[in-house]
Amino acid sequence: MTATKYVASNTRDSSDWQPNVFLGGDIAEKIRELKQQYGPDIYVFGSADLCQTLLRNELIDEMELMIIPITLGPGKRLFQDGTIPAAFKVTNSLVAPKGIICVTYQRDGDVKTGAPQIQEDEE
Repeated sequence: MTATKYVASNTRDSSDWQPNVFLGGDIAEKIRELKQQYGPDIYVFGSADLCQTLLRNELIDEMELMIIPITLGPGKRLFQDGTIPAAFKVTNSLVAPKGIICVTYQRDGDVKTGAPQIQEDEE
């Protein structure tokens, strides 16, 4: 079975990938409706703008980030102005031999304030 590709776009309406569904207009509302349906998880690959929309509308349950140790200039910011405060916890992480870091975060309630910690407090 081939996965359905959902394409968030207000400019395109066709693709060679089949099956596909194009989502235009209020993308947050369309994603909210998709999340209410039975089906597999929804993944977003490489769209900082779409991620901003989903974060702003509290539609991201889990994030998998890959940090690659190179700089290529200013680039795009994943967390821009308008991103709502949200707490996440690490559920999986991996550091590859060449320094690439892969980490999975899940939503973790309200934002906790205070100094960042590298290690857990001993009880």
